[in-house]
Amino acid sequence: MTSHEPFDGAHDLEAELVALGDAVDVPAPPPSDVAAAVRARLEGADGSAAHPPAPGRRDDVTRRPGASRRRRRWVITAVVVAVVVAITAATPQGRAAVAHILRLAGIELRITEAPPSALSTQNPLPGEHTVAPGEAPSEAAFRVGTPAVLGTPEEVRVGDEGRIVSMFWDGVRLDQFAGGYSPAFFKEMGKPWPENVALRYGEAWWITGTHRLSYLKREDDTLLPLRMVKETLIWQRDGVGYRLEGVKDKARAAEIADSLR
Repeated sequence: MTSHEPFDGAHDLEAELVALGDAVDVPAPPPSDVAAAVRARLEGADGSAAHPPAPGRRDDVTRRPGASRRRRRWVITAVVVAVVVAITAATPQGRAAVAHILRLAGIELRITEAPPSALSTQNPLPGEHTVAPGEAPSEAAFRVGTPAVLGTPEEVRVGDEGRIVSMFWDGVRLDQFAGGYSPAFFKEMGKPWPENVALRYGEAWWITGTHRLSYLKREDDTLLPLRMVKETLIWQRDGVGYRLEGVKDKARAAEIADSLR
């Protein structure tokens, strides 16, 4: 097999790239210098056009077909990411989007130079009501978990027809919801940026400083301001998003997240 033959999973990759192209909003036409850079990267994406093998030498594809296929897939994916970033960063609007909007586990963060104005009121989630701890799984639209190190919650609430389950322990609150691309919560905050935290099964973001928390109504995507919050850990596991607030220590927050059952 040569480096010009298709590798396993090419059709899946093509579908992924088409879907990515449909989701990216780029200026039309792209700036000429960006377009030239894109062409140069794509021509050398598989390593053959830019660096052909020397005569008489077997290339890596012949010697290690599995490794080469994986490498080519990663190279092409990296080129696509670089292209998206380059085109997006070519406009002021794009630079602002890349610099100030982050999204993880169904939570969108907007980071501004100055902290947002404070909320003077607190609002409940739509349709929020208290249930017995054992009743939450039957009302939720996802699998509900409980942190083992915190034990049985003192109070449990279900909001927005089972979209959100909130658990409470003496100043600590854990919100659970179906995570994904469409966000459920919206955070407005100043710097510093979120800090990556390693969990047993993935990555989390540790957010410090007081910030505004709002809820994105799913019927019309309008914002419902909820309250001002402080330290928060956000993460996702098995398609469910989590936000833990009220824990001051980052290591303790990670311990709680890792104990989720």
